Order: sequence, then C-alpha cells, then structure tokens
Amino acid sequence: MADESTLATDRLILRPPVAEDLPWVLAQMNTEAVMRHLAGVRAPEAVAESLADDIEAFHKGGHQRWTVWLRDSDTRVGRVGLFHLRSPAAPAVLQGQREIGWTFAEAHWGQGYASEAARAVIAHAFEVLALPVLYSQTSDSNAASTRMMQRLGFTARPELGYVDPDYPPEDNPTTVWSMEAPACPNSATIPPV
Repeated sequence: MADESTLATDRLILRPPVAEDLPWVLAQMNTEAVMRHLAGVRAPEAVAESLADDIEAFHKGGHQRWTVWLRDSDTRVGRVGLFHLRSPAAPAVLQGQREIGWTFAEAHWGQGYASEAARAVIAHAFEVLALPVLYSQTSDSNAASTRMMQRLGFTARPELGYVDPDYPPEDNPTTVWSMEAPACPNSATIPPV
C-alpha cells in the first residue's frame, strides 16, 4: 500500500528516495549521457552525499526528489524532483521559488516516462502543495528538456534567463520556464504528450 509521499501514474510509481537507490544512481544516473547538461559526472562520494541529502530533505519538508519505478516492477527508470531554486546566479525574484527537474536513465529515454512522471509531480505541486507557480530550468543546448517543458505547458520566461558559472559555456545561458497554478483547484490540466 502506497503512503501519501508516493505518487502513481498508469505506468509508474514515484517513491521517496532510499539509501538502497545508491548503486542504481551511480550506475544508471551518474553517466556521461544523463549528466551531460547537469555539469557532468560527479565523484561517487558527492553522489552518495547528494542522495543522503535527498532522503533527509524529503522527510523534513525540504526538497522532494522521487525515484521513479516501473509499476509492478523492480526497475527504476529515473528521478523527478521539486526543489527550492537556490542558484546564486539566478535573479532575486527566483530565489527560493519551487522548480521541477527530472533525470532519466538513458535506457528509458523516448518512452514518455519523464513526461508522465513530471505530470504527477506538477499535479502534486498545485493540488497538494497549493503552489501558485512552478518553474523549470534548462538551457538551449538541452533540446529534449526544452521540448518537454513546452509539451507540459510551461511558458518560456526569457526575462528571467541568466548565466550560471557552475555550468560550461555550451550550457549557458540558463533558460527559465514557468507554469501558473490552474484556476480551479483539483483540475490541473496538463497537455498530453
């Protein structure tokens, strides 16, 4: 039985992170392909520390990063999170705002899992957390995430874009996107894939 911190879709289960996710994160998520637009592969110690932070934050009211599993399977496919935007390079108006982000294992790209999981997290953000607006960020170099933001219904906010020194020149500037909460509660209409 799922608890209130678990989200479900037709094909996926989004579960809070656990320490047992670490071998999978190291093997499937901390790869050149997955981390290409996220400042590159990180040291195993940094990955382990980040996962420990995710676990603690999830249960203490901080950011939430779910591990995405195939329904009725022991297969993890990706991660989707709601974060507090904290980049010192971001405009002041964005500081502390909530943003959604996703990463999926390369073997599971192109199957619609990222969009499906993101829709569940967007619904959670608006219907459960009652956020008035949700942001997402990428760069023009990450064409797949840019297309996904468009499909999900995010609006480009070029006036909020910025150069982030934590990323290489090819992944700058950071492009910012936003989505307003639906006018009627419990009616988040997110365009289909």
